Amino acid sequence: MEAQPTHDRVTDRSIAKATRRAALLDAAAELFADRGYNGVSIEDLGAAAGVSGPAVYRHFAGKPSVLAALLTGVSEQLLGGARAVARSSSSPEEALRGLIRFQVEFALNHADVIRVQDRDLGSLLPDDESAVRSLQRSYVQLWVDELVAYRSDGDRSLQRRRVHAVFGLINSTPHTAHGTGSVHERDLLRTLLEKMAWAALTA
Repeated sequence: MEAQPTHDRVTDRSIAKATRRAALLDAAAELFADRGYNGVSIEDLGAAAGVSGPAVYRHFAGKPSVLAALLTGVSEQLLGGARAVARSSSSPEEALRGLIRFQVEFALNHADVIRVQDRDLGSLLPDDESAVRSLQRSYVQLWVDELVAYRSDGDRSLQRRRVHAVFGLINSTPHTAHGTGSVHERDLLRTLLEKMAWAALTA
């Protein structure tokens, strides 16, 4: 039997490593959301992802780096997605409606991460917290830019307050509707949140 090409073996290992890392981050989101960052150990993370505690260190330097990877990754995902929405929109109104849909979908599908962000952002190491906050400011700024282009009333600080109010509305969902299960219920909630968010931006 011929030996498997080296590049294939490397690719398989890389895929397996990336898959395991993603599983650890998924487990971290759920455990941190349920117990809080300080209530979860490396052994807990490993067990939830199907590996031993020491095996976690093959992917992360320690628990702080798990939290940093989780919140930084999500912040990058949000910013990248929002930029894609803005680029593909033909008007500020279309961009804002698209951003609302994007944020609502995120809140419905990543409830655990939002709960971790709300409670454990302060548990990040200073440099990691600074990086996450910088990404989040850029995300907010993108919304503000589109809102300023859409509305002619008020200054940028007022529009920024509107944006933060909309985030508060949408991101409260993981706390008030955690575990919303059926497709019908999720569709109703999605529609309600989108209508309420648009009303808040245009009030």
